[in-house]
Order: sequence, then structure tokens, then C-alpha cells
Amino acid sequence: MVDVGNKKITRREATAGGRITMAAKTLELILEKGATKGEVLETARLAGIMAAKRTHELIPLCHAITIDSVTINFKPDVENSLIDITAKVTTNGRTGVEMDALTAVTIAALTIFDMVKAVDKEMTITKINVIEKIGGQSGHYIRKE
Repeated sequence: MVDVGNKKITRREATAGGRITMAAKTLELILEKGATKGEVLETARLAGIMAAKRTHELIPLCHAITIDSVTINFKPDVENSLIDITAKVTTNGRTGVEMDALTAVTIAALTIFDMVKAVDKEMTITKINVIEKIGGQSGHYIRKE
């Protein structure tokens, strides 16, 4: 595990993104809140937030970080039958929160998959990546895309 004890405490933010593609009827079911397991997007939001807070338990050698906030947003695209997911995590700490944001997006996507897999086994989770990172020694990073 990397020793971060001598690093300065600074404001750190990370935004990650991901995508889940599905059949048009599946997206319609989600948006109309008709899934038998319950309200899909709000459940996925909660799962993503919970996952961000437990990243250090899931990823070996990842630091336990005091997280100040986690925001998860969903952007449905009816035309292309997909949902884009973003997660922004913030902290005042000695190390970054990229892994926490990536974990939040991944678990939110997996939760969507789980909640509607009975009606659509062809869903695909893709494009999980860091979109932006602010703070720390490496400074400000914005994904080029």
C-alpha cells in the first residue's frame, strides 16, 4: 500500500462515467418505473453511493477515504436504448477518489443490469472510465474524447 502520510490534505474530486445499453423495451420499462424489482434508477443510485463508500473493501490496497459527497446521475438516451451514468466523488484528503467514482459507476450499472435481467439478458455495460480528476500532485485531468 502506498504511504500517503506525508502528503498534504487537499480538495480532491473525481468524475467517472459508464454506459449500459439495452433493448428499447427494457429502457421503456425502466423509465416508466415498471420493473418488478422496484424503481431501478433510484436503487442503482443508492447502490452506487454505498459502493463508493466501501471501495477500500473491494479493491486490494485501496485507501479508506473519508468521502464528503457522492453524486450519481443517469442520462437515458431513448433513441439509442442506453443509459449514461456519471458519478462524482469529493473529499478533502491525502489521496484521490478516482477508484471510488469508478466503483460507484460500475455498481450502479450492475444494479441496473440485475434489476431488469429477467427481461433483457443482452444488456451490455461499457465505457467505464475517469472523465475528470481535480486535485493532488498530478493536478487537473480531463479525458480527451
